[in-house]
Amino acid sequence: MTEEVNTTGWDAIDQEVTKIYGEQEPKHYGTLIPYTLGGNDPLDGISAYKSDTPVPHWHFVTYGFSELYDKDSEDSEVSGYGFELTFRLARAMDEEEPPAWALNLLQNMGRYVFSSGNIFRSGDYLDANGPICLNSDTKLKALSFIEDPELSAIDTPNGRVEFLQMVGITVDELEAMQTWNTLGVLSACQAYMPQYITDLSRDSLLQVESIAETVQQGMEEEGSNTGYLFVGQLGWEAGKKGWLKKTPDILKLGAKQAGIIGTLLHGRILKGKNLTLVGSDVRVIFEPGDLPSSVVEDGEVRIILDGKTVAELRQLLQPQESKFDFPSLEGTVVQIDKTEIKDNDGNVVEIIG
Repeated sequence: MTEEVNTTGWDAIDQEVTKIYGEQEPKHYGTLIPYTLGGNDPLDGISAYKSDTPVPHWHFVTYGFSELYDKDSEDSEVSGYGFELTFRLARAMDEEEPPAWALNLLQNMGRYVFSSGNIFRSGDYLDANGPICLNSDTKLKALSFIEDPELSAIDTPNGRVEFLQMVGITVDELEAMQTWNTLGVLSACQAYMPQYITDLSRDSLLQVESIAETVQQGMEEEGSNTGYLFVGQLGWEAGKKGWLKKTPDILKLGAKQAGIIGTLLHGRILKGKNLTLVGSDVRVIFEPGDLPSSVVEDGEVRIILDGKTVAELRQLLQPQESKFDFPSLEGTVVQIDKTEIKDNDGNVVEIIG
């Protein structure tokens, strides 16, 4: 006689989705070998529902970021990572099976969360460094996250679970979210992207004049909501300060993120807000102030910037390999190195700079 498995967490998700789709039987894709036993897929399952409102699309719902079975974590108020992902993808009327790439994308999000411990929240964004659908010519090369417009947060026996919808976005839409805020940009786009359905064939919505104006106004009035930016190519090389030989301190950045850093500094410092760049070995914190200066201690660099310096940096920080003196900060230079974009196999597919 086998012991009955406790599925209260799973059942709670099913009950919430049933409020939308009733008795519709979803296309469900389970995992044969559990991730904890060496399987490749961290999520226990993904269900795909057909929806025709407001336009035909697949509505994916994950099972596995939250605690589906017994309660294991110590936090009684939150189930697992506290969320499940959803994804709405435009569907052709005659399409009977959801595309495999979308299932792989959701499992990749699981691998990222399970390996890094970083969780997603409404308002987050993620640069995919290439098409969200591999080997396609889609212009959607990044992802943003917002509360699912139909699935509300639920309280399960294992704790609270939110439903975060993943939304495909273009590179310039990503930059708009960085320089203003994610939810503001998505709200501005909603009339052209109902229920935040991802459509691989669409162009950037910033080509719509009214949306571009709303984003520009939001950035100018509110500044950037991005206080932290993870930077793959970030380094600080301390110079020599001896009497016989002096060398400058060097702030190293990658070409891919140089331009957006300049824009973010404008949107943060001029609004009296800090900007923190986080790398693998160093953290660089830019702060507003009247007199440019820098202090280094314990792997952390704090740089004070005034408005004039920010304006000069915005002009100098371009996605191009270069080296120049840090404006108004004697003894410091900025070095911008080329950025190599690689595919999943480690092959260089693009060089920036």
